[in-house]
Amino acid sequence: MLYSMTYVVENLNVSAKTLRFYEEQGILPNISRDEKGRRVYNEQQIDWISFIRCLKETGMPLSKIKDYKELYELGNNTFLQREEMLMQHKLEVQKKIDESFKHLEEINYKIAMYELQKEEVMKNPNHKFKCHGLEVKIVN
Repeated sequence: MLYSMTYVVENLNVSAKTLRFYEEQGILPNISRDEKGRRVYNEQQIDWISFIRCLKETGMPLSKIKDYKELYELGNNTFLQREEMLMQHKLEVQKKIDESFKHLEEINYKIAMYELQKEEVMKNPNHKFKCHGLEVKIVN
């Protein structure tokens, strides 16, 4: 089955400009055209576009994505290199997730501080709100 660029744009959350750029850069090769000259994508290309987005949105630079694609095209003799690339990327993604989780914990702590002091602040306009290690006088 073949899919139009419109389908890809609407269903994979990628712009037409980005698809054309990927094609020009050789990241998305061998795009066919229909009888009117419009780009059409097959199932394998749809899967590849989805994977490109996955890698890109998790911080892999396009140059590395292109390197991965070129290794893939060389066949199974690059299997271990590709696996290593993905394992390294996974470690980087996990590190970012762990950092984000720590930041989320800090944000949750601050929200809890607000919740604990909300009633007092609402009752007493002169209450010194404590958060971030600072005392803040609430001014109405």
